[in-house]
Amino acid sequence: MDRDLASIAAARRAAETAFRAYQTFLDVDPGVIDQMVDAMARAIEPEAKRLGSLAVEETGYGNVEDKRVKNLFNALSVADYLRDVTTLGLLWQDDKTKIAAIGEPMGVVAALIPVTNPTSTIIYKVLSAVKAGNAIVCAPHPRGVRSGVETTKILAETAEQLGAPKGLIQCLDQVTIEGTAELMRHRRTSVVMATGGPGMVRAAYSSGKPTLAVGAGNVPCYVHHSMAAKLDEVAEQIVTSKAFDYGTACVAEQSVIADRSIARDLRHELRLAGAYFCTSAEAERLASVIFSDRGTINPDRVGQSPSVLAEAAGFAVTPKTRCLIADQTEIGAHTPLSAEKLNPVLAFYEARDESEGIELSMQVAKFGGWGHTAVIHSDDPKVVARYSRIPTGRVLVNTPAIMGGMGYSTDLEPSFMLGTGTWSGSITSDNVTALHLINIKRVAYENRPWRDIYDEYGQ
Repeated sequence: MDRDLASIAAARRAAETAFRAYQTFLDVDPGVIDQMVDAMARAIEPEAKRLGSLAVEETGYGNVEDKRVKNLFNALSVADYLRDVTTLGLLWQDDKTKIAAIGEPMGVVAALIPVTNPTSTIIYKVLSAVKAGNAIVCAPHPRGVRSGVETTKILAETAEQLGAPKGLIQCLDQVTIEGTAELMRHRRTSVVMATGGPGMVRAAYSSGKPTLAVGAGNVPCYVHHSMAAKLDEVAEQIVTSKAFDYGTACVAEQSVIADRSIARDLRHELRLAGAYFCTSAEAERLASVIFSDRGTINPDRVGQSPSVLAEAAGFAVTPKTRCLIADQTEIGAHTPLSAEKLNPVLAFYEARDESEGIELSMQVAKFGGWGHTAVIHSDDPKVVARYSRIPTGRVLVNTPAIMGGMGYSTDLEPSFMLGTGTWSGSITSDNVTALHLINIKRVAYENRPWRDIYDEYGQ
């Protein structure tokens, strides 16, 4: 059979099976669902490294150790958060207004899975969907099918052992663009969770179904001169965040903007933390390696180590190099390295003062990163307040972007789906959780005589 036809047929079968399972799942007690979520998280723990290895082997992106950490975060931290969250049944009631809120599932979730995080995203989306009482069908990227199917198998088998109906948790094993599109627009699909490239996100919003989708993350990181005594820690945070899984996370820093008075010292600390500053010629060649002639990201260079990227660009770095940094003075399409880079590469800018630092950060965020995340390192709350005008859903303070944005080093909700708001066409700017996957029904008693309307708004 033609691959597209086979994928479309598989998507239709999965959606119908998921809908039947969802209808059965409606009768399961929320307490039992909580047990399932905890059990699925525990089942991932001993498999986290193996799944990470499978993801790297299949996709060629990132590294095993950081994939392992991503898998554990999306199992354990997400499960810890969900344990204290009520999604089904009575959410709250107000005796004064005589209103109660009831949480009910949405139905079948179509979950689009990115090639950069083919296992960890499935873990996060499955736990969240099931916690909210839904069925879920994952549609992996074609380069992440094997690792996606294996991850889903562990989760599904664990849930089924505790009474979940077969088909509640699925992953397509025959994937094409047409098949994924069919899953999204299928009559049984209730909501789409889309994580991936711009094309995938556009397709999700065009499916005709309610959609939770995220945009690109061109994350600026402004270092204010008030951090002069702490630049070693600032540098370690920046390098660790950008080097994590070889830069595959869109929430990682993309450009560092430093006040001129501390720029020299910050450069020194960044080098000590494992960064290599490219010459102008090396930076130009590096840009041609990680971007196409049209300015789009070269998928073959996503999630590659600094040494691999440097070799491809015709220069060499030591094995201990953790990220590559290129000095830049301009921002925009004519300066490729000022855009989002899904690899361990940073742009570096010097700002004359605070005003220019905030303005440069604003320009970076607006160049392909509207609504996502911005980072500031400052000990001055007034500066943080001024910086928070940047149009992003998250402004992270004195923390690594990836750990802060996903809700580990901050008290943001643990999530691997960071909404970007209407700045970039998303329906939410929240860290998406199970609470975004329920319908909330209001039960409202009469609280004032209905006939009073004629007295209040008389003839």
